[in-house]
Amino acid sequence: MALVTGESLKSELEMFDISCQDDSVLDKMVEQCICNRIQADEMVLEWVAYSTTKNGLKLTMDTLEQFEHEVLHKKNKSKQSFRKEETHNRTRDIHSLQDLIRAEEEEENLLDSYSTPAKGSQKRAITTPEHPQSKRSAAILASPGLLLSPASFSPSATPSQKYGQRGGKGEVVVTFGAVQGTRWAGRKALGAGVRLELLEGSEDSLSSSYKYMFQRLRDVRNVLTEKIEELGEGLKTHFNIEEFSPVSLPAQDSITVLGQVCCDSNGKLNAQSVLLEAGPEQGGQQVPVDLSELKEYSLFPGQVVVMEGMNTTGRKLMASKLLEGVPLPFYTSEVKMEVDEEPTNVLVACGPYTPSDSLTFDPLLDLISVIVRDRPDVCLLLGPFVDSKHDQIEKAQVTETFEAIFSRCVESIVDGTKSVGCRLVFVPSQRDIHHHFIYPQPPFTLPNLNKDQAQRVTLVPDPCTLLVDGVTIGLTSTDILFHMGAEEISCGTGSDRFSRILKHMLTQRSYYPLYPPVEEVNMDYEKYQSFGQMPLTPDILIIPSELRYFVKDVIGCVCVNPGRLTKGQVGGTYSRLLIQRSAAPDDGKRVSPCLAAQVVKI
Repeated sequence: MALVTGESLKSELEMFDISCQDDSVLDKMVEQCICNRIQADEMVLEWVAYSTTKNGLKLTMDTLEQFEHEVLHKKNKSKQSFRKEETHNRTRDIHSLQDLIRAEEEEENLLDSYSTPAKGSQKRAITTPEHPQSKRSAAILASPGLLLSPASFSPSATPSQKYGQRGGKGEVVVTFGAVQGTRWAGRKALGAGVRLELLEGSEDSLSSSYKYMFQRLRDVRNVLTEKIEELGEGLKTHFNIEEFSPVSLPAQDSITVLGQVCCDSNGKLNAQSVLLEAGPEQGGQQVPVDLSELKEYSLFPGQVVVMEGMNTTGRKLMASKLLEGVPLPFYTSEVKMEVDEEPTNVLVACGPYTPSDSLTFDPLLDLISVIVRDRPDVCLLLGPFVDSKHDQIEKAQVTETFEAIFSRCVESIVDGTKSVGCRLVFVPSQRDIHHHFIYPQPPFTLPNLNKDQAQRVTLVPDPCTLLVDGVTIGLTSTDILFHMGAEEISCGTGSDRFSRILKHMLTQRSYYPLYPPVEEVNMDYEKYQSFGQMPLTPDILIIPSELRYFVKDVIGCVCVNPGRLTKGQVGGTYSRLLIQRSAAPDDGKRVSPCLAAQVVKI
């Protein structure tokens, strides 16, 4: 589908001698074309036909809305019903009917082999006008692919559906906070004064691409050493520890040691392979750790911890107590909160924005329709936009450049949401094939945006911390949940794995605390030290993952996994949040600025 623009619509209208000088009317027509998936020429023909039947109706915003309601919506419904009829009334030739009967007989033979001898063989029912075929057998006949599928043996296994035939559209699957009676709509005015900026400011944030692929081991060691020392200082102050002992020094008394958890081999961490590596101030050596005396623990490679225990020989630490990190404080605003300040509506979606079997952006067009309907104030859109794991991209079946696909995708989003006036935030992903494959990842560059579009669009790096109307939002598109979930070991903690991993991120004060990182993450440690750390504990942490969607409150931070907009060939989920900067409470108790949150099926 070619991109519809205001110019193309204007030239089509001039062919019918219809002049349109109002840009807002053209923008509305562009939005209608994108949402209803029709081309500029088809749109103009529909309008000419409609206005002629209404005695030459003038082209205005009001008449366009009337036209959309009376013509475009009905056209959409008739398209959908035609598709359904087409699939149901598919004609079959003699060969397909014979295959169908043969498959049905095979299924009956299979059922016979499972039946008891007392029942005898199950003969095929003869269908006559007096004894019509049952609905169940008709349903089986209509779908030969299901006859011998796993679904016929396991009621819980559902067959894979195409994106267009998905069920549960718009179904809310997770709720958080006071969702009863909540209006999921933004403020009335276009982009009504939403203050959106990077927390550290553009000067101290990663704003452009940088040179990578050259990194000395000494520099990596320095970054890790500084991380151990910095977190160690926080632990020392919080737990009132006088000093840390060297890890490998033999001592007959209980000692307190600081270090980084690592594995004794290249394999996966387990309870028998845990090493504690100290910083240079504590000798810089590694010592094996015996965890058998700890009642509960949760550890992962790269975690900075304090352990108390005995090390009588200097060769093994018998840990008796584990002290984990301390989270940073939350953001406190200097600006006084206004009395009648309305909440801000934020929509969050994460790619891929195409089903795995085609490169059509149908899910993205559906998301644009949701944005136009709900009119959020801010849309946080995380990559991948052009997914390196897509079948057609992996097999090199694409006829245009990846950059062209990406720019067309962004133009559709910007033009399709122009009437809403919402702020758009684009976050890159490691899976974006057209972008730098490095962590931390610099923001996208979009040189083709005009001045009006650029005012609405904010391009940010991965990871980053945003400040939206006085509320801090941490963002990362890298699937750290999945990566840490595969490496973390725990015993007797009682909490669920997601909450443990999220707590580790907040207490380790990092968007990617795992060391060494997984193979698919190319880490630049010098940039990671500057841009991969959390400057404070965010009010809201957006952390999309392949794992199941959720909204959780973890030590005061509302953590949201919106899921992905598509899962293979079927539709996925997106999230929406209602946030409001809370006034400083009198009793000193903090109130979460996230009033309500939902995860919704597209």
